[in-house]
Amino acid sequence: MRLEKRHPHGAGPLAACIAASAAPLGALLFTLLVSGLLVLWAGAPVGRSYALLLQGAAGSVFALSETLTRATPLILTGLAAAVAFKARLMNIGAEGQLYAGALAAVAVGGLHGGTGLAWPAPLLFAAMMLAAALAGALLLLGPALLKSHLGVDEVVTTLLLNFVMLLLVSALLDGSMKDPLAMGWPQSVALQGRLELSRLLPPTRLHTGLLWALALALLLWALLWRTVPGFDIRAAGANARAAAFAGVPVTRTVVLVALLSGGLAGLAGAIEVAGRTGYLTLDMSPGYGYGGIVIAMLAGLHPLGVAAAGCFVAGLLVGADSMGRAVGVPTYIADVIVATALLAVLVARLLTQYRVRWR
Repeated sequence: MRLEKRHPHGAGPLAACIAASAAPLGALLFTLLVSGLLVLWAGAPVGRSYALLLQGAAGSVFALSETLTRATPLILTGLAAAVAFKARLMNIGAEGQLYAGALAAVAVGGLHGGTGLAWPAPLLFAAMMLAAALAGALLLLGPALLKSHLGVDEVVTTLLLNFVMLLLVSALLDGSMKDPLAMGWPQSVALQGRLELSRLLPPTRLHTGLLWALALALLLWALLWRTVPGFDIRAAGANARAAAFAGVPVTRTVVLVALLSGGLAGLAGAIEVAGRTGYLTLDMSPGYGYGGIVIAMLAGLHPLGVAAAGCFVAGLLVGADSMGRAVGVPTYIADVIVATALLAVLVARLLTQYRVRWR
């Protein structure tokens, strides 16, 4: 058995369109089949389990608000991974960049005691968001420069920086940034109330950070497909040597991608603090940075697809809690569904580009 590249002109445009549309549908059906077998193995009815999953994710205003609240940081970290992977910059450090952004946001918006700067709220909010984006961008800029100038593998450096950042946050939360009113709990000073994001659907937790995430997805799509720097990013990702030969400034493009990707992850941390928690803790993120990688791959590195994939994954995670309580299925089934969906989508995309030859 071997894989052969499909000839680009071997099928008509209609057949290619049908194949591209059928691939994700087939991946979804395969995911539902495999997950259904796991649900049966757990001793629960498949139909009722899936109904409870859907109801827990979007069956009420509260459920939908929880799904969209969970989706907000996932969309932002998914965008961070998508733009980096588009340029073949393997950013595995969105988790650390998220915490760097949250730390910078609290430093500007809380300032060791909650007094803050005597600036107008809009100006201080803009400074807080800029500081968060800059913190995340600088955390990725180092590995990007090491890759472009010295050939250092950015997968290793960005992954290790996650642990460095978490250790730094832990030290600060137990030290100089610890809230004296937290009863000994390791958390930062609270963000000023005037800097918190407003609620979209009171009294739910859904906040305007969702609008930020959707707007940034649209802007990133416009950048990648409607501007010259976006073309440079896609060209550098397709073939860096050929792009450099054609005149694309590859090093400058890698720096731009690092600033964009790290900045988006840093904004995810700031929006999570300003919209949901109000302060920084070491367990603020249950793995949003790593989840963003899965979402970017599910979306095929397309910014608008990232928004849809983020809502899909968030719905699975939120709905699995409701399903688990009702029928006794472990909530880890959501992680299995997400992982199976990712593998199925990757295989389906592979089969649209290659065909299997049996020898």
